[in-house]
Amino acid sequence: MFRFRVTAFAALALLAAAGPAAAQAMDDAQRRAIESVVRDYLVKNPEVILEAIQSLQAREREQSDQQAKQALVANRQKLFENPDSPVLGNPKGDVTVVEFFDYQCGYCKAVHNDVQRLVKDDGKLRFVFKEFPILGPASVTASKAALAARGQGKYMEMHDALMTHRGQLDDDTVYRLARSAGLDVDRLKKDMESPDVLKVIATNQALAEQLGIRGTPGFIFGDTIVPGAIKLDEMKKLVATVRKG
Repeated sequence: MFRFRVTAFAALALLAAAGPAAAQAMDDAQRRAIESVVRDYLVKNPEVILEAIQSLQAREREQSDQQAKQALVANRQKLFENPDSPVLGNPKGDVTVVEFFDYQCGYCKAVHNDVQRLVKDDGKLRFVFKEFPILGPASVTASKAALAARGQGKYMEMHDALMTHRGQLDDDTVYRLARSAGLDVDRLKKDMESPDVLKVIATNQALAEQLGIRGTPGFIFGDTIVPGAIKLDEMKKLVATVRKG
């Protein structure tokens, strides 16, 4: 068995090392012999394929994580200090948490109350909202409406109305929720198409892509990117870790 394994690996190495020129020099009989050894080995040892796939996935994850960390450092100002991003909590807090979210995301809605509680319980926390509409046209409308509501001083009112709404969103529903939040809807519609609002969404989408955030919610605690919904207790532990440095 040991000899067979060595022979198979030698064949694999030979095939991997052979460039186009070597492949042309190899006659059909040699090529068939090597292919037969490799095939027999993989049939009898299919776990080798799984090991190779797992190794490749691990390398890809490591590379992706490294790229995300570099992007986080390079975009720190846009992530944490962009004046165009709505902020909840203490504007001068010692820890800043960032959330990428979509108003049609069920998981985002599920963590909404925990986010509110996290900020309420921690007077030193600064929480930055990043609208990241990826679930269709209604998500874009909702994000534009929330951002435009800042012009009337009612971002959080609109944000809460959208997050606590149950059921699918459409444009009419977004405008109905805006009225219930005390907004002038005619003014809101005009402000939604302003270059400033569109710029915020485009910037957030570019940031998410660079950070490897492909779904919602996506959190950033210090130098840690946390994909997916998490519970309040875990949020508090992550904040405490950042605060300790």
